[in-house]
Amino acid sequence: MLDVATPCTADELREEGFVDVGAAADVPRLEGRRATVDGRRVAVFRLPDRFAATDAACPHKGGPLSDGIVADDCVTCPLHNWRLNLRTGEVAGQDATMPIHHVVEQGGRLWVRLAGACDGHREPERAASRAAAPGPTPVRPAAPA
Repeated sequence: MLDVATPCTADELREEGFVDVGAAADVPRLEGRRATVDGRRVAVFRLPDRFAATDAACPHKGGPLSDGIVADDCVTCPLHNWRLNLRTGEVAGQDATMPIHHVVEQGGRLWVRLAGACDGHREPERAASRAAAPGPTPVRPAAPA
C-alpha cells in the first residue's frame, strides 16, 4: 500500500485509486468545492491544517455541502443546518453518518480516493460505474470578486 504521507508520483496515486480533482489553490481556506470522482459527486474542503472530502449531498434533504459553512473540522449544511464532522463523518445530533473520503495534496493538486476504495481496488459497483463514467470533474474555482 502506498504511504501517501511521503512524496509520490501521479501514477502511484492513480494506481492506489486516487483521482485528480483539481488545483489545491482553487479551494479557499474554510470553504468547499464540488468535484466528481468515479461518477460520484463529492465536496472537497480546505480546513486550517488539511483538506477533507465527503459526499456532496447532505443526508437530510440533499443540500449542497460544498456551499456550507466550515468551522471546527465541520461543515454545516446551508439548507437546514445539519452539522457534519469532516474527521469522523458523524452528523451532530442525528443517527446518520457520511463517508469521509481520502484526500492527498501532491504538487499543488488535490487527489481524492473514495472511502472504501483501498489498495488500488474499488468496490465492485464502483469499478463498473467508473468504466461507464466520464472522467473526473475538476474542482470549480471560486468566482472572481
